[in-house]
Amino acid sequence: MRSSLRFISVAAIAAIFAAVPGSAQRTTGPRERYEMDVATASGFAAMTAGGRKPGVGGMMGMMFGGGPENQVARTIELRLGSTQPPTSPPVRADHFFPPQARLGASLPLWGPEPGQPRPREDGNEMPGNFERPKGRLLLYWGCGAKAGSGQPVVIDFARVAAGQMPPNLFTTAVPRIREVMASNSASYADWPNRKSSKAVPSDSSLLGAHRVTGNVGPEINFTLAQDYMPALNASTAMQGDGSVMIRWNALQPATGYVAWAFGGMDRGGGNADMVWWTSSASQQFGGGLWDWLPPATVARLVTQKIVMPPTQTSCQIPAEVKKASGEMMFGNLNAFGPEASFAYPPKPAGSAVWNIDWTAKVRFRSHTMLMIGADFGGMGGMASEGSAPAEKPKKKKCKGPLGIPLPDAAC
Repeated sequence: MRSSLRFISVAAIAAIFAAVPGSAQRTTGPRERYEMDVATASGFAAMTAGGRKPGVGGMMGMMFGGGPENQVARTIELRLGSTQPPTSPPVRADHFFPPQARLGASLPLWGPEPGQPRPREDGNEMPGNFERPKGRLLLYWGCGAKAGSGQPVVIDFARVAAGQMPPNLFTTAVPRIREVMASNSASYADWPNRKSSKAVPSDSSLLGAHRVTGNVGPEINFTLAQDYMPALNASTAMQGDGSVMIRWNALQPATGYVAWAFGGMDRGGGNADMVWWTSSASQQFGGGLWDWLPPATVARLVTQKIVMPPTQTSCQIPAEVKKASGEMMFGNLNAFGPEASFAYPPKPAGSAVWNIDWTAKVRFRSHTMLMIGADFGGMGGMASEGSAPAEKPKKKKCKGPLGIPLPDAAC
């Protein structure tokens, strides 16, 4: 399932810079590459904040943490890759923010600790208490009152070999793009890490000058004119035909939107059906749809109707999805945002060789949680209009999609 497009090498980056129409300019480098991922999370999605690296498994495990309806959190992920070894091991760097970021003197990036297993870089890591799923997974897609032809696609977990992920579960058309990773860097460091993690203050601002210094290459300097994206505010409402309408506020910086939802919770440990729906007009799940994507990639996906356009502010979950899911569904709405790219030294005029010392990229997105048919006693999350009343909490444990245990409050 791993797409070759997910991993962009240093050579590929150099090729991108070299591909200037009508130019024969050659490039070298960069010696260092820096990537900064910035997110705004609202509602229950804010529970993924606090220095945790968001992934599919981590998100599922945290989404029932509670909080006020208007809760907004901000997250930052930093990654530094270099072609050079550290001047003195281990790999170490510091990101110095403008004072208005309210992140202290700096955020320390550290390289992987010797002997420690490296985290998966495809974003599909599962929690330690993950159990092999039972029953079936029903896949639906597309906005509308009724599900399209050929749906659902049914995956019977009993027919899947032990330890394998179900086939066709994640998209192969939408890569998860990470240009800076441990696997494609001679030296690598990131934040948050085992030695340092902290919550980003709610009044933090990224506008202004940024500086990154480390022991694997030259100093990186850039100035940001783009701040955190605004928060997404979404509501869900049951329709008379049994479908569910999702509505949200338009975000001016957004380049496109994608929504997904899970349902059919296994509350008794049996072989219940689990349901997974996405707003894509075709069968596309996971991959970069859970993550950050470049504006050019999003624009292409909008034309393919995989991502909703930035002018769209509503989407209907088909009635068949809600019926198969039962009383409660949960999911996410993701707003892809802009990017800011930097390189040093500046590109020379004419055909002179461009010897690139470093590149830096800052990516933005905003996301929020979808809670449909659940009542958490005012703990916050998504506003739900006209949804069916939820059952009272039960003492027995229950499980969510893919067999991941959920807290008692969700049962």
